[in-house]
Amino acid sequence: MNPDRQSLPARERILLTAHDLFYQEGIRATGIDRIIADAGVTKVTFYRHFPSKNDLIRAFLEYRHQRWMAWFIDALERHGGNLNALIPTLAEWFRSGSFRGCAFLNGVGELGTTLPEVVKITRSHKQDMTKAISDLLPPSELREPYAQAISVAVDGAIVRAQFDENSEAALKSLSLVLDVLQRSL
Repeated sequence: MNPDRQSLPARERILLTAHDLFYQEGIRATGIDRIIADAGVTKVTFYRHFPSKNDLIRAFLEYRHQRWMAWFIDALERHGGNLNALIPTLAEWFRSGSFRGCAFLNGVGELGTTLPEVVKITRSHKQDMTKAISDLLPPSELREPYAQAISVAVDGAIVRAQFDENSEAALKSLSLVLDVLQRSL
């Protein structure tokens, strides 16, 4: 068990352990027994807090959403609070050492057809991400469609950064898309 988590309540230890393992190793690849062992709880304690793995998956995605959106909005502000902030914000994440793509897109890829709630949570996450991007754009009738287009480009950059040897090509391509869109604003 992570020594920093020993004093946390059991539910929080389970959720944080699942967060780390699900994100780094995949949801299907991570078994309940591994989470129980790494969190330092008993099976009874685990199932008291999360009656099924699906309950834990939903809690993981909701927790990830809150955590990632808070970081994303903060990073956008730290990097200037405008559309130009997207590249350094994503670069910060891609180069973090723990980057393994979008937990939501990964979750849909793993479970989208077997656990429809993953698609619903992902849709909500992407809407919130798009809203944060929209807030970077000047008011106009093109604000929402441009925010949607930029969100799709950001998702593409995330996927590209996940499988490329380094993230530079993804960031360069996204930068090009943003430059073209900014000129038409």
